[in-house]
Amino acid sequence: MSTNMRREHDLIGWLDVPVDAYYGVHTARALMNFPMTGVPIGIHGHFVNALAAVKEAAAATNKDLGLLDAVRADAIIAACRLIQTGKLHDQFVVDSLQGGAGTSTNMNANEVIANLALEILGSQRGDYSILHPLDHVNLGQSTNDVYPTALRIGLHGAAADLLTAMGGLRDSFDRKAAEFKENLKMGRTQLQDAVPMTLGQEFKTFSVMLSEDELRLGEVMALIREVNLGGTAIGTGLNSHGEYTQRACTHLAHISGVPVTPAGDLIEATQDVGALVQLSSVLKRIAVKISKVAHDLRLLSSGPRAGLGEINLPAVQAGSSIMPGKVNPVIPEVVNQVAYSAIGNDLVVTMAAEAGQLQLNAFEPVMARALFESLGELRAACTVLAERCVDGITADPAKLLATVEQSIGLVTALVPYIGYLSATEVAQEAMASGGSVVEVVRARGLMSDEALDSVLGSPHLLTAPGLRTLGAPLASIV
Repeated sequence: MSTNMRREHDLIGWLDVPVDAYYGVHTARALMNFPMTGVPIGIHGHFVNALAAVKEAAAATNKDLGLLDAVRADAIIAACRLIQTGKLHDQFVVDSLQGGAGTSTNMNANEVIANLALEILGSQRGDYSILHPLDHVNLGQSTNDVYPTALRIGLHGAAADLLTAMGGLRDSFDRKAAEFKENLKMGRTQLQDAVPMTLGQEFKTFSVMLSEDELRLGEVMALIREVNLGGTAIGTGLNSHGEYTQRACTHLAHISGVPVTPAGDLIEATQDVGALVQLSSVLKRIAVKISKVAHDLRLLSSGPRAGLGEINLPAVQAGSSIMPGKVNPVIPEVVNQVAYSAIGNDLVVTMAAEAGQLQLNAFEPVMARALFESLGELRAACTVLAERCVDGITADPAKLLATVEQSIGLVTALVPYIGYLSATEVAQEAMASGGSVVEVVRARGLMSDEALDSVLGSPHLLTAPGLRTLGAPLASIV
């Protein structure tokens, strides 16, 4: 054996482990078995901190119950607290995708915590006769209650980060809604002219869409706060003290700041991942909506001269290696791609949840990978969209108003006065002649100038129907 290695033993046999590694033989074997994505669990800080929080809660509970002596318990607790400050996250090295229902992740956590605790006690890494990863760090636990509990705590933290980012994006849209509240424009349905609205109303819609999904995300966060800690292997609590579940959850809530509660039926909670499916569905909903918003921003800014060109997105980088001066809507484009990724991840979670068998779902690792990826990417997308795009959007009021004045859609406002058939004829003539609706109505003598002015003279009234009345009946309008 090299002097740079130490030897550790598991049920498979002996294996060399780097002498400076805080992980041990179980982790080293997992590195050999699962070279899948190249993405270690340590990249998910919320998850690693949650694993340490669960282990700290377990040690504190076992100390309370007299199952773990104070010296070992205090060393484990101190190690867990250091990890929760960000220390040794680079030692959580097993791949995010792994067989064994997360056992390698739990072993990785046990070993890192044990070796850090050994250092705190003044001993050498790997000297498990003093403090053992399984006998002490994992006391009264199973991967099958540790992993799901830590996963939910970690996802809760990542979801809170997404909520913050969504709030920031919503605020950006609200500021633009106020800024653009006087900018009259044409609304469109099916990409065709519809009726007038303000650009402020359009941007306010984006804000409302986000606020609705903030509520949905908050609701599902409450669901994932129910955990199966103390259920051990299948939820029966084998090898766990009768008071362990409640005490451990109380400690965990205090340590993590997440108000976790024990599941009412630990056997059901150990096999059911319905809350993860619902979280994924909410993330898909968020992705669909922000992708729709990103599409709208690209359409509204298209051109700038040969497209709609109603708003201007901030120029953040050169758009072409061949077309000088071209600037592309790169921020909305990357937001679209993040959304597609989250939508795909929802299918991953769905299939993995459906594949659970009997008393355990073995596929939570792929669900974890998909959910953390979606949460992180959607958070980044919301932040970048707000700071690198929405905050810098400007409008072209003159162009917006011109589209209203020239739009055939104005005729809709005249239907109560001249009737649907006459309005249709006005629209057809205006389309054929290239004239405006107002010009055609005057030429046909369908409404007096005074009547026309009362309906169309203040176009902003067309965007707020509650501010006006329909006025005179058809027969007396001319």
